[in-house]
Amino acid sequence: MRILSGITSSGECHLGNYFGAIRQHVDLQAQGEGIYFIADYHSMTSVRDGELRRRLVREVALDYLACGLDPEQSILYRQSDVPEVCELSWILGSITPMGLLERGHAYKDKVAQGLSADHGLFAYPVLMAADILMYNPDIVPVGSDQKQHIEMARDIAQRFNHVYGAEVFKLPEPRILEGVSIVPGTDGRKMSKSYQNTLRMFWPAKQLKKAVMAIVTDSTPVDAPKDTEAPLFHLWSLFASKEERDEFFGRARAGGLGYGDVKKDLLARMLDFFEPMRARRAELEARPDEVEEILAAGCVRAREAAAPVLDACRSAAGLGRQT
Repeated sequence: MRILSGITSSGECHLGNYFGAIRQHVDLQAQGEGIYFIADYHSMTSVRDGELRRRLVREVALDYLACGLDPEQSILYRQSDVPEVCELSWILGSITPMGLLERGHAYKDKVAQGLSADHGLFAYPVLMAADILMYNPDIVPVGSDQKQHIEMARDIAQRFNHVYGAEVFKLPEPRILEGVSIVPGTDGRKMSKSYQNTLRMFWPAKQLKKAVMAIVTDSTPVDAPKDTEAPLFHLWSLFASKEERDEFFGRARAGGLGYGDVKKDLLARMLDFFEPMRARRAELEARPDEVEEILAAGCVRAREAAAPVLDACRSAAGLGRQT
């Protein structure tokens, strides 16, 4: 089984990235061939500083490796190191209907947030389809909010296969992580770099404490019952067992549990959970050349895996010399 997914290097990884993507990618390594990329081309719709982009790619690579991704078992590479993705993006873009792109939830959402409505943002799903279809993966693990992009990739693949009368592309299947819904940010909205409401798992303890204590709550008194569906309890439950959740939520609904106590316990659980990964990350950060070598080796393996699919695509579309 071939598994493909990526993460955009538009900011430092946070709890939403970990529980919605990274953890799943690491766990899936034992089930098949994992191909994971750091999407620096995609970051160009929001990051307009070259040095910052390079730093963020390195940060994401460190996070993945610290969280347990094994570069011997899986392929980890930088998207811009694989030029084939841009060629395939153009080929796919030539048969992608405008109406399909106009229905993109992510495009509408980002424009509503004030991002410039440029071509890169509008055509984002085509580049994502190229990222996916280039390897003919069996499954694509994504967060529930990314499901539409997989559906669009399937539509584009079907259209190419139909237009050129060849079954070049396999239709990828999304793999949504069971039991984890969208992770809320410190302001209650979806945790997102663009909202600036994230909790970064590898922040220094002091910085993380400041962010956790700033999580927005209502004004319910300490002795009053609490709504355990609130974002704070959702975040806390990510680090608790079912038995712990049942006991803690029972106390909250009965009254007498203050939000400050919940935040302190959340902070302690976060620090304890990520401590082994934090130590691994510090070791890797001290060896920057090793991280770059891992990405370079991943690029070689990624291009080898992509070559047969791109060759078949070019042949079906009548591109290049006839063989």
